[in-house]
Amino acid sequence: MNHKAGFVNIVGNPNVGKSTLMNRLVGEKISIITSKSQTTRHRIKGIVNTDDYQIVFSDTPGVIKPSYKMQEYMLEFSKSAIGDADVIIYVTDVVENNKKNEDFIEKIKKSEIPVLLVINKIDLSNQEKLEELYSQWHELLPNAEIFPISAAENFNVDNLYQRILELLPEGEPFFEKDAFTDMPARFFVNEIIREKILTNYEREVPYSVEVEVEEFKEEKQRVYIRALIYVERDSQKGILIGHKGEALKKVGTEARLDIERFFDKRIFLELLVKVQKDWRHKEADLKKFGYIK
Repeated sequence: MNHKAGFVNIVGNPNVGKSTLMNRLVGEKISIITSKSQTTRHRIKGIVNTDDYQIVFSDTPGVIKPSYKMQEYMLEFSKSAIGDADVIIYVTDVVENNKKNEDFIEKIKKSEIPVLLVINKIDLSNQEKLEELYSQWHELLPNAEIFPISAAENFNVDNLYQRILELLPEGEPFFEKDAFTDMPARFFVNEIIREKILTNYEREVPYSVEVEVEEFKEEKQRVYIRALIYVERDSQKGILIGHKGEALKKVGTEARLDIERFFDKRIFLELLVKVQKDWRHKEADLKKFGYIK
């Protein structure tokens, strides 16, 4: 059999389980996962290699109507994933309104790229509801193949994976065979810290946060990391740090443990909080944080 290689891009609305599915398909935790919408902000690639194929999976931000500049660029990440895919995986779930973001669904409908429509979280539904959803989605995307799955329970993901392999075009690998992502190590440090902020804080604070690794020194047995956490207002800085620094210390401890697992080394992690007023609205800041290429 000739070697296969291609890009499989995962798109859909927020909170339908795109990142959970991505991690299942890749077999590694590439994308952070929380219960909050807009957890994924960038387009993140996870690469699966064997002697016979290379699949480049791409997780994307949830499709939303933008309220500020950062969300505009997040939406562009999702739109670009339609145009450069060999296979599109559109993820929905058993509770989502299928009339949401009809413009984006129409773009997928008009695309000539094979579409696998995934109805996720079927463990939270029943047969009657699934049959109804199947019919609705078949009407919306008649050319799509529909896969009911539970990414969290790893149900029917193998069948989806096999169909991806069948649709993958023949070709040479796009990345080195030992690569598992195209993102630098610092990116995953940023994401792990941001994941802990998303899970430990409520209201607007997690959405106003960006993380930047200022210093990264890797030694044989340990890594020294100093990271800046940016917020938009002084009041958010106070909430993030907490009384006597306890809230930030908790984030640091949880993040350090995950980073140690990621690198399989001891980690020394220093976190600092800085106010960068209205950074989500400013193109210079968004370019600095990687939202504008």
